[in-house]
Amino acid sequence: MNLITIFSLYPDQEACIEHLENVRWGDAPLCPHCGGFGVARKSEKHRIGRWNCRDCKSSFNVLSGTIFEKTKVPLQKWFLAVGLVINAKKSLSSYQLARDLELNQKTAWYMQQRIRAAMAAEQAPMLQGIVEADETYVGGKPRKGNKRDNDKPNKRGRGTKKTPVIGAVERGGRVAACVTDDLSGKGIVQFLKNTVDPAGTILITDEYKAYNAAKASYVHAIINHSVAYSDGETHTNTIEGFWALIKRAWYGSHHHYGRHWMPLFVAESAWKYNHRNDRDGFGSFMRGCFA
Repeated sequence: MNLITIFSLYPDQEACIEHLENVRWGDAPLCPHCGGFGVARKSEKHRIGRWNCRDCKSSFNVLSGTIFEKTKVPLQKWFLAVGLVINAKKSLSSYQLARDLELNQKTAWYMQQRIRAAMAAEQAPMLQGIVEADETYVGGKPRKGNKRDNDKPNKRGRGTKKTPVIGAVERGGRVAACVTDDLSGKGIVQFLKNTVDPAGTILITDEYKAYNAAKASYVHAIINHSVAYSDGETHTNTIEGFWALIKRAWYGSHHHYGRHWMPLFVAESAWKYNHRNDRDGFGSFMRGCFA
């Protein structure tokens, strides 16, 4: 959904509240605190969308327990921020979001992190079929293009101070990725158990020896990158393409973010990849906020 559509469908706070109530409750509003259906709408002109619960005596609105809870930013700007983040394939900086929505940078950054947290909370099904697994290292400077005699290429991969990220992707399907401190065989197997269904799955990796620990649970094929980058259907080009999205966002939009926040940025890239064919990414995101 583009920004013009969002702006026209949700022109004010009341329209945004009405949409969220429909997404969250439909025709059966309930109390988010006690789960009771004995609720009644409060008539307050200065506060739109307030409800009372007759069971637990609490007051609430549709934003309770969501990323929008207690926000002082108009919901229309939240909706526009969601649209901007979703439509930016290589992400966007908080400074750009602040300029686009007339916010200060700290508010824009806070909103982006809440949006990313909602993306990270999405429960993805286990990957199956032909699954590629790989690891990458995020951070530092990009490789130098035209080498000069005095230039030393920036160090890549293992042994750097960059942050390791491990991932697995289903051919033609979804991706799962996370920041990790353990790229040993034990750590890799634990990640795969949490994300990849061994039943009927062919796992394809590069020649990194730690992946050999997965042979006990998965049918395992290896592509040796020192010989070739693909051998028929045996390759890791799909997961390499996903790593490129993360790194283009790092180099082109963010330039730097701390390790503490990196899981949220990785989650943003994974959510966008998993919803790349979704014609209503905005609607999917909103429904996910209340899942």
